[in-house]
Amino acid sequence: MFDFDLPEVRIAKKPAIEREDAKLMILHKDSGEIEHKAVADLKDIFDEGDVVVLNNTKVFPARLHANKEKTGAIIEVFLLRELNKENRLWDVLVDPARKIRIGNKLFFGENDDLIAEVIDNTTSRGRTLRFLFDGTHQEFKETITALGKTPIPKHLGREATPKDAERYQTIYAKHEGAVAAPTAGLHFSKLLMKQMELKGVEFAETTLHVGLGTFHPILVEDLSKHKMESEEINIPELAANQINNAKLLNKKICAVGTTVMRTIESSVSTKNEILPYKGWTNIFLFPPYNFRVANCMLTNFHLPQSALMMQVAAFAGNDMLKKAYKEAIQKKYNFHTYGDAMLII
Repeated sequence: MFDFDLPEVRIAKKPAIEREDAKLMILHKDSGEIEHKAVADLKDIFDEGDVVVLNNTKVFPARLHANKEKTGAIIEVFLLRELNKENRLWDVLVDPARKIRIGNKLFFGENDDLIAEVIDNTTSRGRTLRFLFDGTHQEFKETITALGKTPIPKHLGREATPKDAERYQTIYAKHEGAVAAPTAGLHFSKLLMKQMELKGVEFAETTLHVGLGTFHPILVEDLSKHKMESEEINIPELAANQINNAKLLNKKICAVGTTVMRTIESSVSTKNEILPYKGWTNIFLFPPYNFRVANCMLTNFHLPQSALMMQVAAFAGNDMLKKAYKEAIQKKYNFHTYGDAMLII
């Protein structure tokens, strides 16, 4: 149902030279019409009073490499979540997982700048690490940042570069906590946002710290049985007010990406108003679903059978989305992380 033939050449390996240079497909839900524009044209689509809802999470350099004690084996350690600030406990993925046991010590950096001890198994690949570090928490985070690499997806088939440190991050990123970028937001440049603001377009900022659960494969036929891992979200009162006011005035409310759509659908009143909320969500959106807040969505082109594609299909309609994806492949749009954009309106 959510499968299609995606040529490997259509998966972008690098970002566009300028953020707003990416192609933009506009999909009109009511008519089924498809337009072909550029992301820079977004400034002409939105008007005064429209609200564009952003995810201001900030990606941290979550991919580290360590040497295992005694054997010196190189182990990739992917930081997922800080479990306990005081005790330096982290939930991580390790690769290769078969080589790591409880009690093993891992040494990071050329001079063993950081040492960690494996204290628990969380999943087949996951572990809980206790980092052994004597300095302040700020010094600890600075050490991790210096040792870590930007966690670009492995499917790109290359090491992260200094350019990725800038481009695998939205220009409005504020609150550190994501291990993957909210990719639809990567298309916004300072110039584009300023042009939209001058027209009276409002930007409402929410937060969802993207975890790997967003990208886990769907292994069940009955989608209602798929369990999303919880991710931390925040809908400030200001953002809730901006969205609710736009709703009253019948303005466009555009969710920038699947993470924003999941965030705002996680805290809606019986009157279909956004409620301020700070906590966790594990909502999984798939067809059929009645979206209660946003009336348009900016998103990237997603991989076949992914949870991301399923959510977009719920908003656009699966048949319409597959028609759009077929045309996107014909017209050489790029897919996935560094790919082009689609506006569903």
